[in-house]
Amino acid sequence: MADSPQFDSYHAAPEPASPALHGVAERLGELEQLDAIGESLASAVKQALPAGPVKDLLSGTWLGHALHPLLTDVPIGTWTSAMLLDLLGGEDAEDGADRLVGIGILASLPTIASGLSDWADTIGPDRRTGLVHAWANSAALTLYTASYVARRRGRRGLGVTLGLLGGGAMGVGGWIGGHLSYGLGVGVDATTFEYPPSEWTPVLAESDLGEGEPRQVDFGGVAALVTKHGGRISAISNSCTHRGGQLDGGSVENGCVTCPIHQSVFRLDDGSVVRGPATAPQPTYAVRVKDGQVELRG
Repeated sequence: MADSPQFDSYHAAPEPASPALHGVAERLGELEQLDAIGESLASAVKQALPAGPVKDLLSGTWLGHALHPLLTDVPIGTWTSAMLLDLLGGEDAEDGADRLVGIGILASLPTIASGLSDWADTIGPDRRTGLVHAWANSAALTLYTASYVARRRGRRGLGVTLGLLGGGAMGVGGWIGGHLSYGLGVGVDATTFEYPPSEWTPVLAESDLGEGEPRQVDFGGVAALVTKHGGRISAISNSCTHRGGQLDGGSVENGCVTCPIHQSVFRLDDGSVVRGPATAPQPTYAVRVKDGQVELRG
């Protein structure tokens, strides 16, 4: 038996340096102590918002991308404007600042609903980080509500102070929300970085493809879903655009496939969204049969 190779030295791959705040945000996703709370709340949200029209409305299926980031602009904008008026506007700006605080409170309600709808579909680090994001924004809403009440009761100094504290909580929530979107990719089309071959590529024998049978194939490193329905062969990405669920594990009927994870429904012919919470259609691929082989082209 040959001797085992000997090494003079061994160095593990170094951990990449990370900006301090990025590291803090990543550690939020490691807080497993949040899992019990997160699971309980997510289950309640899913029961209140099952797959259907209301879920699609809050998800942004009709909009073509997530609705929540768009809605956040209103409370962030109004509360930030109120803060500037409080600090720089003088007495003439007091009524305007008060109205802006109230508008932000009202606008936060649909914003929270859409955020909870999206958050309930996450798992693991995404869910934990999202929970802290929700807590920070809830603190901001509570502080701004208390600020509005104090203003209405004539306690302007207290109202301004509570508003400034609310602005701080809002900033923390916004920072965590940025990490969710740009660091963790929550809400990003899961197929965005798929690059299928641009030339015809054989993926399976036509004889191996049964009517109505979903088949996952390797299409040049991209997982594709190939189906035959009504004698016609179609091919779309196998990764659901919503959260990356594998469509070959879902049901195929009436020319559509249902994601087994969150029940988004897509047409097999053109990848269009029939039912959310998905907001983006599935990428589709050109199909031909040559010498008994199904070939795809991106």
